[in-house]
Amino acid sequence: MQSFIIKGGVPLHGQVQISGAKNAALPIMAATLLTDEPCTIRRVPNVSDVRFMCKILASLGAEVEFHGDTVRVRAKKINPVCDYDLVRQMRGSICVMGPLLGRLHRATVSLPGGCVIGARPINLHLKGFEALGADVKIEGGYVKASAKRLLGTEIFLGGRAGSTVLGTANVMMAATLAEGVTVIESAACEPEVVDLANFLNAMGAKITGAGSPTITIVGVKQLHGVEYEIIPDRIEAATYAIAAAATNGEVTITGARPDHMHAVLDKLNEAGVRIERKGAVLTVKPHGELRAVDVTTLPYAGFPTDVQAQMMALLTLAPGISIITERIFESRFMHVSELARLGADIELEGPSAIVKGGKPLSGAPVMASDLRASAALVIAGLAAKGTTQVNRIYHIDRGYENIDTKLRRLGARIQRIEVEGP
Repeated sequence: MQSFIIKGGVPLHGQVQISGAKNAALPIMAATLLTDEPCTIRRVPNVSDVRFMCKILASLGAEVEFHGDTVRVRAKKINPVCDYDLVRQMRGSICVMGPLLGRLHRATVSLPGGCVIGARPINLHLKGFEALGADVKIEGGYVKASAKRLLGTEIFLGGRAGSTVLGTANVMMAATLAEGVTVIESAACEPEVVDLANFLNAMGAKITGAGSPTITIVGVKQLHGVEYEIIPDRIEAATYAIAAAATNGEVTITGARPDHMHAVLDKLNEAGVRIERKGAVLTVKPHGELRAVDVTTLPYAGFPTDVQAQMMALLTLAPGISIITERIFESRFMHVSELARLGADIELEGPSAIVKGGKPLSGAPVMASDLRASAALVIAGLAAKGTTQVNRIYHIDRGYENIDTKLRRLGARIQRIEVEGP
């Protein structure tokens, strides 16, 4: 097992380049299954989730190459059964189901795994497939879907916590090769959904409305290969901005998409963080005293749940009381007990965390529970006095490319070590 050793209290300084968006790369890689022609995807982050997806595509029969930041896939001959041991380790792998159903009219995929951050059922995915005409069953831990043909229809994909991002992606991919017109209502509006739609359109699909709650897909008979570059990772950009603010440093963030980050940038500004924007470049400046703010996570374009933990780490440093309310995942507060080990004063009340900030943090051993919680603990460790050891960092490697290397270039004292343990 690997851990990070962080000697905190050093302001970050310098420039950091943002990698491609992991949450855009996974469904786009899955979409290559919709054609038997070669596809080339650029600016792909070298993170473990992407490497898992490469293995999943290869297990389905695709030829996959991953060099640098470029993935090349040719799914000339594929089979509809996805490897159980691979899919169960990563939730994003469920997005191969839509392409398999669209191209082969049948798919067998195990129920997905991933971070333990609360219930994330795939019922809306299955609802969408059934609306397109598929027969769907869950047997022995597998989802099995089949159809003689897929027919376009109107599909409502709203759920308890709003729209489903992966569900929208999955149904949209299946519908590209369906007969007729499919209209997805209450579709997810995230930039990653827009990026997938743009990729599919570059392959010859006919999709309009992506980025709005209504997406229309006119089915086509076949799709072709394409070269494509994915969008920057808005969550990674937000994480480095918060890390800079937490250490009262000055960091220039390049290659980002600030237009995808309005809610985060607005809340950081409200919290007293100074951020200058010049085109795609963001510079976080040293600030005075931080201010307590209230944060509620919401579907895009609201404050992203994937930045909630990092923002909480920052607000432990802001004098006063901040209230963070989680509206997307009910169990996404597992980092609270670990932040408390560093001296944070946080109480949980239902879907809200009450942060009594302004007390200095001090280093301690902590345990990462999921991807974004890991990032929060790293940020807290950078701001804390003394040494922090973050264990189980395989979580953070799922979604951040070389985070320790990038932080060291900014002056952070962070090292990756091997330790004994599960």
